[in-house]
Amino acid sequence: MKILLTTLNSKFIHTNLAIRYLKEFAKDVQETEIREYTINNQADYILKDIYKGGYDAVFFSVYIWNVVDIMSLCENLKKVMPNLIIGLGGPEVSYDSENLMKEHKFIDYILYGEGEVTFRDVCLMLNGKMNAADIKGLVWRDGEKVVVNEERPYLQDLDLIPSPYDNMDPKEYENRIVYYESSRGCPFNCQYCLSSAIKGLRYFSLDRVKKDLKNLIDARVAQIKFIDRTFNAKKKTAMDIMKFLMENDNGFTTYHFEVTAHLIDDEMLEFLKDCKPGLFQFEIGVQSTDQNVLEACGRKDDFVKLSKVVKQIESYKNIHQHLDLIAGLPYEGYKGFEKSFNDVYNLGIEQLQLGFLKMIKGTGIRKMADMHGFEYKSYPPYEVLSNKYISYGEILKLKDIEEMVERYYNSGNFRMSMEFIVKRYYRESPFKFYEEFAEYHDSNGYFDAGQGKNQNYKILLDFYEEKIGEDIELFRDILKYDYVSLGKTSNVPDFFVRNYPEDFKNRCHVFLQDDENVKKYIPKHFDTPAKMIIKYVQFEPFRYDVEALKENIMINPEKIDNIVMFDYDISKIFEKSLSYRVEI
Repeated sequence: MKILLTTLNSKFIHTNLAIRYLKEFAKDVQETEIREYTINNQADYILKDIYKGGYDAVFFSVYIWNVVDIMSLCENLKKVMPNLIIGLGGPEVSYDSENLMKEHKFIDYILYGEGEVTFRDVCLMLNGKMNAADIKGLVWRDGEKVVVNEERPYLQDLDLIPSPYDNMDPKEYENRIVYYESSRGCPFNCQYCLSSAIKGLRYFSLDRVKKDLKNLIDARVAQIKFIDRTFNAKKKTAMDIMKFLMENDNGFTTYHFEVTAHLIDDEMLEFLKDCKPGLFQFEIGVQSTDQNVLEACGRKDDFVKLSKVVKQIESYKNIHQHLDLIAGLPYEGYKGFEKSFNDVYNLGIEQLQLGFLKMIKGTGIRKMADMHGFEYKSYPPYEVLSNKYISYGEILKLKDIEEMVERYYNSGNFRMSMEFIVKRYYRESPFKFYEEFAEYHDSNGYFDAGQGKNQNYKILLDFYEEKIGEDIELFRDILKYDYVSLGKTSNVPDFFVRNYPEDFKNRCHVFLQDDENVKKYIPKHFDTPAKMIIKYVQFEPFRYDVEALKENIMINPEKIDNIVMFDYDISKIFEKSLSYRVEI
């Protein structure tokens, strides 16, 4: 029996944890192969590759982002390999498995719920050592009849699952993102999340987790993303793991955690203060700042406590914080979402991620659809179209605003420009700026075609001149500062004024030949020839003292010809360059 475990990841850099667990758990009864594809691979390529593998059975790990492609692939696999046994597992097929089997005759088995033990039993069955009727968590065909077996209880001792990272091949994970779990379940009951359907919270042992993590650290994976729904549900466990990661830092691997901010107490805040910049990234699900909205979703939060924690961590300048909002929740209309947006935006975090409610199979929110008048897409990812509180037109406006936030805020490419505009002209509602800017894009057709880097800067400048019209030349300097701060370039666009002093290039070299200047501004290059240093720095003329705005964006900077030196030879964790006003 030749069995393939496979999936379609969303990106090549991703790795699938589920199929690796299945392979390890069943290895004492069945050898299996793993192959991973992506949703960007040509369907014909995947079909040919699996066909040429000569498998007797193939099992797919199915999610909302790959279910459509997998169903199409399975249908065609059955046409070219009629005797191929096809099985599906994963969250997207676990909650409507009987109907899926009835609708799609090419599916032979669905493994619903937690899959490790079920898959092992299926392997025994395929080798004639077990009956389908005796396998909990299995949906199968008995002639023309679809049979749904008894649900399988959750595995209580997670350490029984052999680790996929023992005796691993480091090349398999080199420069990849690895999804890792130290626990299963969630202490909360958010009705839009599949974790609400799983009761209880189970943990792998700390010894097991540390051993796994050390193997991955030694393999120099690019990033480890913990998929624990609430990583810091148990403070001591979370701190033990983070301390271990800090002590075993390889200078390359970074870590992403989903945390609940209001559970972070003073002890953990003090602990996080010593974390190396860039080592950790926190994703914090705010979703809404309206308590009534949160309660309707079965979510408990404390935005006052959350704000305090987020601001404290922000002051450390060592941990990236990404805060999430969800549009389309019960009782939150367009104006309500504006308030939630402003509340979170004003915290000043690195990224504000706008998401749209997905009516995922098996969630409580999907079961409440009629109560709140939800209309949602009938195909994955089942995204909300409207409800009693927000119209489809308003959802579309938020989609455009999301694009503006991604391009102009989350990118970090317009940091001073955004701060200048929002704090000076949209202080009461930052949301209003992104709303007006999105409408400006829409009215000018900018959403209809992709915009390059230079065009994005020109569009912002044009918007500023047309809609705000104050201190235009100052803003032009601020925008140029953002542009040049991204990286060394000789092609600064013509819409930025570049009034070079006489003999500018030579004066820049003379500046770098002065040891005192190098020692003061870029000491790491002390004793380095100027012709080498110039590869890492850029001198740019400005008409306003834009450097002063870094300390206080609200001041009116002096109008004076000056030179700013940008240093790009930095870690680029929170800044893309350092800059100094210099005399040349």
